[in-house]
Amino acid sequence: MRTPASPTTRRSVLALGTAAAATPWLGTAPAAAGTGTGDSGSPPDRARPDGSGPARADTAPGELDELGVAELRRRMSEGRLDAERLTRYYLDRVERLDPLLHSVIEVNPDALREARRLDARRGARGPLHGMPVLLKDLVETADRMHTTAGSLALTGLRPAADATVAARLRDAGAVILGKTNLSEWAGGMSLTHHAGWSARGGQTRNPYKLDRSPNESSSGTGVAVAANLCVAGIGTETNGSIVDPSSANCLVGVKPTVGLVGRGGVIPGVPSQDSVGPMARTVRDAAIMLGVLVGVDERDPATRAGRGHHHRDYTRFLDADGLRGARIGVPRSVYFGYDHHADEIAERAIALLSKAGATIVDPADIPTAGRLEDLPGSMVVQAYEIKRALNGYLAAAPGHHPRSLAELIDFNREHADRELRYVRQDGLEIVEKLDFTEHEYREALAGNHRLSRAEGIDAVLREHRLDALVMPTCGPPAKIDLIRGDAHGGGSSTPAALAGYPVITVPAGFAFGLPVGLTFMGTAWSEPTLLRLAYAYEQASGVRRAPAYRPADVGF
Repeated sequence: MRTPASPTTRRSVLALGTAAAATPWLGTAPAAAGTGTGDSGSPPDRARPDGSGPARADTAPGELDELGVAELRRRMSEGRLDAERLTRYYLDRVERLDPLLHSVIEVNPDALREARRLDARRGARGPLHGMPVLLKDLVETADRMHTTAGSLALTGLRPAADATVAARLRDAGAVILGKTNLSEWAGGMSLTHHAGWSARGGQTRNPYKLDRSPNESSSGTGVAVAANLCVAGIGTETNGSIVDPSSANCLVGVKPTVGLVGRGGVIPGVPSQDSVGPMARTVRDAAIMLGVLVGVDERDPATRAGRGHHHRDYTRFLDADGLRGARIGVPRSVYFGYDHHADEIAERAIALLSKAGATIVDPADIPTAGRLEDLPGSMVVQAYEIKRALNGYLAAAPGHHPRSLAELIDFNREHADRELRYVRQDGLEIVEKLDFTEHEYREALAGNHRLSRAEGIDAVLREHRLDALVMPTCGPPAKIDLIRGDAHGGGSSTPAALAGYPVITVPAGFAFGLPVGLTFMGTAWSEPTLLRLAYAYEQASGVRRAPAYRPADVGF
């Protein structure tokens, strides 16, 4: 079981912290000059034109809500829809709903122009033609939007080119609708959990219950996709930051094998673990997105290992009968028992997997599970990689901003009224102080890989001849607590995070209206198998439902 706020746990340092969506009585960050955010943490151009106050949740489904890529493209091919109308539809939803949620940190001022350009295009169209998508605010775009990691310190940064994933989305016909809020510096500011809080964007709130956490650093993407503010979105994960917010927001989240999707132009965290992946309302949409994102990236040497493992069309692996004959293991040790609601939901899911034709091996424990959750080598790797990756990024990025981690820490102190209003920067300070040698780092990294790969995930898969492992993704989202940091009881992402292996989470059920996901975990480059299993489970379970925007109350 995880112990929150310990410097040696998986949640410490960068991109490793579950936090909280802001409560209505706590307020949000004050505006910073030039950031395009108001007192509520949302851009002023989202205010109602008549000045009638903040938007209220419209729980009635709209005409295009919950529709996937295939259905939207079919309507376009029939002449019943075009990219401009679809983009306007989502921009309207952002304007009406996001002042309640604070999931979109910035809207692309050129989104409608991009949509009109796509409508004017003749000939072959890409797989995402006209589909509005949102990107986590770690993904660089060479346009009029900022790329800031949620920090006021980077409001002067102007990327010279699109990130590789942004360029591939545009090439596939997607409309970049805007950027999503996140845990500032991907959760790396503090050792306590503050998911979805950034000085620039304010506090993201869970649309299923507004006083609950959106979970982990890709929180804005999770909330925006769940609330139908876009067709799908892009998240990043170092450990849990795609799958946990997907679980908390009733979404499908894919954390690919490290090296499958290029990270060029994405603000780095822990490069040996960082992965970029899709977050969507269905497995099919996630598979479509993944096919667009994969490939060798000249700016990311890790993608050279992915040669021969890319598939341009992952939808061909989707099979509603894909569980029949599959062998699936249940790792009970560590990944069950931290939350009885998650356990109950997972037990029902496992029974459904069996009913759908899978052979369930239970238990099928990861031999090293207990060691992985509190591994000293993990801290060494994180601190060593974060310091070098961030220093390198800040030194090279164009614009006026801090040029090193030390300068960033100084900036936050100078702007403590906004940057440190709720969240301390003890995570950044520890990374700056720690100084490991390359030998210590290499030894720790090799140990992490050995324990998570050959002696961990691969060992249990090989012993029981398994296609995948299944377990609860994490518990129901905790209540917001910006003052002390919200609680995080446990989760399942650590083994795959340390190994650099793929994980897919799928909606599995609800505890008092709060979503809980089911994780499918496999070995390197096993995305086709995981997608097949996840799709078959999704089709058999039919769990996904749109959020209700329930207000805060004193109950669960």
